[in-house]
Amino acid sequence: MAVHPDREHFIPLRVTDLIDALCRSAGPAYGHRLASADVVRFRRFAKTAERHVHAHYLSQLLRLKDSYAPFDPDADTRRLHEPSDIERAVCLNDLFGTVNHLFAKANYVRLTRPELMKIMEGASDWGVDMDVCWDAFDHVNVYVRGKGFGNRSRRLWYKFFRREEVTVPTFSRVVVALKQRPHHRLTGDADTQNVFLKLFKDIPQMDIEMLLPATRVKMPWLDRCKLGGSMTSSIGYVGWKLSTLSVSGLTGALFGGGLLGLLALYSPLALLVGYGYKTYASFQSQAQTYQLQLTQSLYYQNLDNNAGVLYRVLDEAEEQELREVLLAYFYLWQFAGEEGWTAEQLDDYIELDLERTLNTTVDFEIEDALTKLERTGAIVRIGDRYAARPIDEATTRLDGRESEAELAAY
Repeated sequence: MAVHPDREHFIPLRVTDLIDALCRSAGPAYGHRLASADVVRFRRFAKTAERHVHAHYLSQLLRLKDSYAPFDPDADTRRLHEPSDIERAVCLNDLFGTVNHLFAKANYVRLTRPELMKIMEGASDWGVDMDVCWDAFDHVNVYVRGKGFGNRSRRLWYKFFRREEVTVPTFSRVVVALKQRPHHRLTGDADTQNVFLKLFKDIPQMDIEMLLPATRVKMPWLDRCKLGGSMTSSIGYVGWKLSTLSVSGLTGALFGGGLLGLLALYSPLALLVGYGYKTYASFQSQAQTYQLQLTQSLYYQNLDNNAGVLYRVLDEAEEQELREVLLAYFYLWQFAGEEGWTAEQLDDYIELDLERTLNTTVDFEIEDALTKLERTGAIVRIGDRYAARPIDEATTRLDGRESEAELAAY
């Protein structure tokens, strides 16, 4: 079977739309259509498969809620038992292990620290460059899905502020999962006990650091030049003023001139203090401007927070597994015949038809789909080939497995 490192496993299609497409699709054999009776049978199979997969993920949901409960910053329930530090450490490791598994099932990719550092170099024209303090986190994981490109418009002064469209690399989905630790970069009321999860959409790849706390704004070089120029010019001017006084005059002003001597130095000293304050105030104003820009930029890109992120991603993982099951069974049932297909044949046919249907390339996870179907008894393995059981029998077997999954959830 073909391996495509440049493709993602995620199938960007709703389950309902996928079922409709399969019922009317020609598939690899052009001109082929399902008979009306087979459409009814396949929809019944799909509904049973949906209940089976949902029952399986219901048990995962219950475990996930228990794992996140000690670290949920939005919880409004009371605890009868406060866990010890050791118990919290064990629960924290278990939670992040569960989160890693869940996001992998939903086809998210976890970025390593070197990958993050490389991606975070610089900033796009619509973001701000930030300095990230990694020591402020006990745990910080970033998950991404959907590499692509987005269009942005900008106006540059050296092009007379004419509007132009620019293409930038983006991530369709970005999830940040983190737990903070006490650090001077954090405010005094920062929550260092709980775990925060944030889900965003359409984030320029260079701007991921904007999603993290414990960061400082890096001023662009042009602003640094302006601020540094103000300070340099003020120091130069003060130095020039002082140089106009002779050594004896300066000494006399300091030690023998009394109030008039001090007033002789007041003007350059006041200039230095004034320009210093102006430089500091200008920097603070620029920093607040960038923070406002950051808030406005992310306002429409935030999709969910904390427990809502887990429930949303769990739903995505459930739909992804159901899509894989339906595609694998449908092609074996309709096109593989009694001899069946190898995993490589099935994988290639599904990827080709998805490319034709969606006009996009997908790296289908054939092994996962076959394992699930074989475990439920919906397909059989004959050597290195797989064949579908008759659809009514497959539906009955799935129905029995569904009951077992429902019992296991409780």
